[in-house]
Amino acid sequence: MGIVVLTMKASVIEMFLVLLVTGIHSNKEVTKKSKRPKLTVPQINCDVKAGKIINPEFVVKCPAGCQDPKYHVYGTNVYASYSSVCGAAVHSGVLSNSGGKILVQKVAGQSGYKGSYSNGVQSLSLPRWRESFVVSEGKSQKGVTYPAVLTYSSSKSAAAKSAETTKAYEKSPIPGTTAQTVTLTQAPGAMPAEATRTTLPRPPTSAGSTTSSSRPQPAGHRSQEQDLWPTTTYPGLQNKPRTSPGFVPKEELSTEALEPVSQGDPNCKVDLLFLIDGSSSIGRRRFRIQKQFLVDVAQALDIGPAGPLMGVVQYGDNPATQFNFRTHMNSQDLKTAIEKITHKGGLSNIGRAINFVTKTFFPKANGNRGSAPDVVVVLVDGWPTDKVEEASRLARESGINIFFITIEGAVESEKQYVLEPNFPNKAVCRTNSFYTLNVPSWFSLHKTLQPLLKRVCDTDRLACSKTCFNSADIGFVIDGSSSVGTSNFRTVLQFVANLSKEFEISETDTRIGAVQYTYEQRLEFGFEEYSTKPDVLNAIKRVGYWSGGTSTGAAINYALEQLFKKSKPNKRKVMILITDGRSYDDVRIPAMAAHRKGVVTYAVGVTWAAPDELDIIASHPADHHSFFVDEFDNLYKSVPQILQNMCTEFNSHPRN
Repeated sequence: MGIVVLTMKASVIEMFLVLLVTGIHSNKEVTKKSKRPKLTVPQINCDVKAGKIINPEFVVKCPAGCQDPKYHVYGTNVYASYSSVCGAAVHSGVLSNSGGKILVQKVAGQSGYKGSYSNGVQSLSLPRWRESFVVSEGKSQKGVTYPAVLTYSSSKSAAAKSAETTKAYEKSPIPGTTAQTVTLTQAPGAMPAEATRTTLPRPPTSAGSTTSSSRPQPAGHRSQEQDLWPTTTYPGLQNKPRTSPGFVPKEELSTEALEPVSQGDPNCKVDLLFLIDGSSSIGRRRFRIQKQFLVDVAQALDIGPAGPLMGVVQYGDNPATQFNFRTHMNSQDLKTAIEKITHKGGLSNIGRAINFVTKTFFPKANGNRGSAPDVVVVLVDGWPTDKVEEASRLARESGINIFFITIEGAVESEKQYVLEPNFPNKAVCRTNSFYTLNVPSWFSLHKTLQPLLKRVCDTDRLACSKTCFNSADIGFVIDGSSSVGTSNFRTVLQFVANLSKEFEISETDTRIGAVQYTYEQRLEFGFEEYSTKPDVLNAIKRVGYWSGGTSTGAAINYALEQLFKKSKPNKRKVMILITDGRSYDDVRIPAMAAHRKGVVTYAVGVTWAAPDELDIIASHPADHHSFFVDEFDNLYKSVPQILQNMCTEFNSHPRN
């Protein structure tokens, strides 16, 4: 009996333990299930625009590669909702080009969006937009729940829309029809009583692949093909089937219809000409890659009258203008025009082409603005079949910045055919690698896009656009003492006008100012007052004769304070002082002050002026900066020599 009782007690204890273990396990399961599920972060593509997403605040994951210029971004820090979400994140520095998570917050529309270049992305300018957004690191804020699934302006996901579109085309009831009726949009979660419908074109069938032709060889140029043309193609070059229109959100349609035409990015105001290789050696396929590169440039730049303008010249035996700066004033028109360019063939006469653009392409009739730096980018397949050094020197002296992009340069066995060894460095402004880019293969050309645009838009470093005629603040210090007389004073003013009209005058080029002095001093006009040549010449003509004593030293000090203190940092400072007699005060200390402050001083004396005093006033060497004429009527004779000395001095100094 005792044994039975013990056995029963053991069974009860065993059952209790089983129940206890089971309960603990069940509690763990309940606890595990009650834990907050991990946040799911939706992933979007690089081309998704903020305006497509209805959620006012959300966290998303961006893929790699959103730095590509085809994903347009509008604004800086605050972006128009027409921008690529991920592209804006890269531009703002929140993301690298390798992708990652970001937090997006919608904000009110802005009255203007300023374009800028940042982190490898060129954002564009817009005058206004109805909605904006900002991006920050993809960290969840405490107490805020973010959607695991985004709500688009259409209730269907992009994948679902694509699938529906495909099915719609596959189920076309009439074989050979060119249009298919498809459903447009509906509010999220709603079932429309009557679907809105539209007719959209059927996408064309994909064309067959183009075969590469052999490259005809000009005399003394490439001896054979450098590659066997692998099937890899330049990004964006291949014939892609058009994306089916399918389920198009109404917001997207209205956004495209309302998108304003940008006036251009003022931070990249350049007149940019591409000299493209149309020689036979390049071949048709390489030529298409070259055109795609131009399209990418046009789309990356914010083209417009207030920003960069772009022209194209194709060279072969002879250069041919494809279009000039005034032909196409926005990126989309440029893209269309570039795609229509046909291959010329012939030799690679680059020197002839550079001479052509120097003489004929940059006048105002072709849309050249004068106030914007002139830039020529030369694309070279291999090497030139003529000489480029002399032609490039003349272009640089005309104020043109020459960039060379050389692709697939000569190998050791081909160097005997190169007329000018090291031709790129002979052609550009200085051999500091700023103006040259070397590309080993045409398939690598797209990698030069961002480095090139960064340099082209860096107008402060475009040293070759600075010449002796367009890079100075020139202050005239004019003796108005009694000994000059009214008639001679008008002759002095004509001398000032003769010098001034030789310079390129604008807010960004040479600026002119003038001071008249006797015992006292008077600012006739400052550097910032007149920004065109006619206005400057009229201002000179209106200067009235003062009459009085001759305090030249005080006049130099006054010019330093009232004129040159307001000179721009990147401008050369030039003082041209005209006097007819010896000064009543000391000129030595004021002259030394001018020299120490970097003001290049030319002293022009007439009649009773003291040559020793002119030499003290003039910069070193005095014989280069000091001039004397015996009569006022002979002042005009010194104009050519003064200009020549100014340019010689300018060209003797490194410009970058």
